Amino acid sequence: MRQLPLEILTAESFAAFGQVIRADEHAQRYLINQGSTERFHDLADIDTATGDGRTLLSIFRGQPRMWPIQLDMLECHPLGSQAFMPLNRHPYVVVVAPAGPLDETRIRAFLVTDGSGVNYTRGCWHHPLLALEATSDFLVIDRGGTGMNLQEQTLDSPLYLDPASL
Repeated sequence: MRQLPLEILTAESFAAFGQVIRADEHAQRYLINQGSTERFHDLADIDTATGDGRTLLSIFRGQPRMWPIQLDMLECHPLGSQAFMPLNRHPYVVVVAPAGPLDETRIRAFLVTDGSGVNYTRGCWHHPLLALEATSDFLVIDRGGTGMNLQEQTLDSPLYLDPASL
């Protein structure tokens, strides 16, 4: 079993897998509602229109994982993107690999501690939700409709995550 190093999530380091969703100085933003509200605009490329696809809005409630975390599989959604936005500031881990045939040598893990969300591009391999420390709710935007939009693949050899790798 191989240890997968943890990285801190940044927009640059995550760009090959999707977008980091964050209300910060890099976002397009402007005032609305007579100046009483600041809108952080168009933060992710939501892609749900394949075939008869429609956009779904859900809440996922993740149970906290204990360190070290063992990873046995990844999944992808070939018909649409999938966005996760935490509804609290509990830390979580994002594990990803580029779209296409799964290349286990290109799997990366990111620790998220600042309340940022992520949007996985269509076909991006990722591990299911990995909440840490506490039960955590996430607003999830993804695709509904016909067609097989979930592929799962067991890893050839399990990986594990340990916070000591930061």
